[in-house]
This record gives sequence, C-alpha cells and structure tokens, in this order.
Amino acid sequence: MTIRLLVGLGNPGPEYEHTRHNAGFWWIDEVARKLRATLVPDRSYHGLVARVNRTGGEPLWLLQPVTFMNLSGKSVASLARFFKITPAEILVAHDELDLQPGQAKLKLGGSAAGHNGLKDIHAQLGTQDFWRLRLGIGHPGVKAEVPNYVLKKPSAEHRTGIEQAIERSLESLELMLAGDMTRAMMKVHADKPERPKPPRQPPPEETG
Repeated sequence: MTIRLLVGLGNPGPEYEHTRHNAGFWWIDEVARKLRATLVPDRSYHGLVARVNRTGGEPLWLLQPVTFMNLSGKSVASLARFFKITPAEILVAHDELDLQPGQAKLKLGGSAAGHNGLKDIHAQLGTQDFWRLRLGIGHPGVKAEVPNYVLKKPSAEHRTGIEQAIERSLESLELMLAGDMTRAMMKVHADKPERPKPPRQPPPEETG
C-alpha cells in the first residue's frame, strides 16, 4: 500500500516557527522543496496543502495543519475522508521527546505518548494505525518542563541535529511513497548521526 498523504505537525504563526514542536512542519517544508511543490492555504482542510501528481499512481498530498497542534486531527481527517485516504496510507512527521536531536524513527501505530497532535489524529481517524516519522528533539529531563521545552527554540547544535535527521530521512522518501516501509525503516534506522569527537586532552604534566 502506497503513502498518499504526508502530514507535518506544528503550530502556525511566526512565534512558533522555530520551536521544537514544529519539527514536523520543517520536514514537510523540505519534502515540498524536494518535490518542487508549493503549500497553499486551503480552508476546506484547515491547513496548507500541496498536491503532487505522481507518474502512474494516485496524487500525493502534503499537509501542514494550521489548527494548532491539539486539533491536528481535524485537518488530517477532513482531507483524508474527502479523498478516501485510509490511515495506512498516511504518514505523520512529528517531534519526538524520546529521541535525541539527530535521530529519526519510522513506525506504524502505537501510543501517542502524550503528544497532543497524535492524540487528536487518533481520535479523529478512530485508529492509531497510521505511519509516524518521529524526529528526535531530546527531553528536558523533567516531565513538568515538557510544555515549555517543546515551545522553545532548540540550541544551534540541536537544530543542526534535527535538520540532519530530516535530510537523511528524505533519502528514504521514495521508498516510503512506494509503500516499501520495511526497506524505508531499515534505511532510516541505519542512518545514525556521527557523534562529534571530544577535544583531545593534553597529556598530564609530569611532576617529580
């Protein structure tokens, strides 16, 4: 089964544009650039939408909900229902607290793990069985700090890590769109970011 709808989650407005919670928006922006598509506002689907005509197949839809994160499902479900796109044909890219910046994971279904955008999509579609591309943003370490953490800009190092993960995931885009999720998953999960090497320490001075 091929992927017919790619969704990136985030919050609309310039004040949220560079915050961690908008990693899904960043991903869709890069997909649109790669596919030479232009996202335009569409009130019918409560988001920014692009249609990409694929050779020998169904059109591919790109979507950024502008309902704010907690109501993402309203946008996703309205487009999916109109074009008769099943949950298994939907891939949602979103920020993931349980992965470090630079990491990405692809999975089908599973718990929303407290992510309000995923919760609402599950509620509106009536199932958890849609694909997710989890883009690591790291965790603040304390649960109570999560709401503020996701709505703040990442450090320059973390932003670079997230952008690198997005770039690497796009190398598997054609596999995802073809529905070859096993190979796409292996490729996404195999591409581990290089860890920066610690600076060399000078040898200890001899005493005596």
